[in-house]
Amino acid sequence: MTQPYPGPYQGPGPYQPYPYQPMPVVPQYRPLRAVGIVSIVLMGLSVLAAIAQCVLLWRSYDEVKRFVYGLLSDEEIDRGIESIAGAGPFLDLFGYLLVGTGIAFLIWLWRARDNVDVLYAPFAPPPGAPAAGPHRRSPGWVVCAWFCPIVQFWYPLQVVEDVARASEPLDQPGVARSGRIRALLYTWWATWCTFWVIVVGGGLAAVIGLIVWIVRLVEVSDSRDSGSQSVDIYDLQDYLVGVALAFDIGFTVATVLLVVAGVTVTLLMLEIGRWQHSRVVPPPAPVQDVVPPPTPQYAPRRPGPGFPTYGP
Repeated sequence: MTQPYPGPYQGPGPYQPYPYQPMPVVPQYRPLRAVGIVSIVLMGLSVLAAIAQCVLLWRSYDEVKRFVYGLLSDEEIDRGIESIAGAGPFLDLFGYLLVGTGIAFLIWLWRARDNVDVLYAPFAPPPGAPAAGPHRRSPGWVVCAWFCPIVQFWYPLQVVEDVARASEPLDQPGVARSGRIRALLYTWWATWCTFWVIVVGGGLAAVIGLIVWIVRLVEVSDSRDSGSQSVDIYDLQDYLVGVALAFDIGFTVATVLLVVAGVTVTLLMLEIGRWQHSRVVPPPAPVQDVVPPPTPQYAPRRPGPGFPTYGP
């Protein structure tokens, strides 16, 4: 039995179509392995470039001393200028690699934080999820925390620490607060911050020291032009050599700190990636040997009454 077509809308008021309600976007888990490997490789290359640059600085220290004291010939000065010009791109390689490492690490950290949102989704909260959420900072701080003055000394640490604590396996509660993980986390952050303090502060100190040396050299030249009987510039030369020595020592210490920071953050990234993967992709069940069921044995059929028999 069919129903007649009701015809056009004849209800009260204008026709109101049913409002479109888009489907909610469900967060998806994204593995950290690929971007983690890229970040680790770039960090290793940055460390190697820093070590090579440190070796070059110490090899050129004696020539810098001789140049300051005026002991280099014209040919040696020309060779030194050519060497510096040829090594310039190689020295810049460390900066390029460091920038690439920072970009890759921020991509890894952003993805790891998004994965935490999958682990702590409202429709499937894991046991023991904090009521206020696993993060102390909003998603924007994942990137901005590294560049915002003052807070950049502890906000990034909080972001990484929250990701580590929220990624710990459910069968190992409290492992992210263990002594080993806390040692990796705080050692990485302390060495990383000290590295940047030495690089930025040492560079500024070297520039200021060079400016002071130039000002003092101008003052000495003015004293000589005014007819002073005794003008000694050896102290200025010693001052400039001391600045060069301090710069080499500071960069060496910074390189050692960068090596420690690279090793600790690599171990931390691998641990967090393994934890998240184990929570989203459970390990396969062990394969057991399948024993075939025994073959049933049937008794021979006996003839019933009236069944013909053959033979004697």
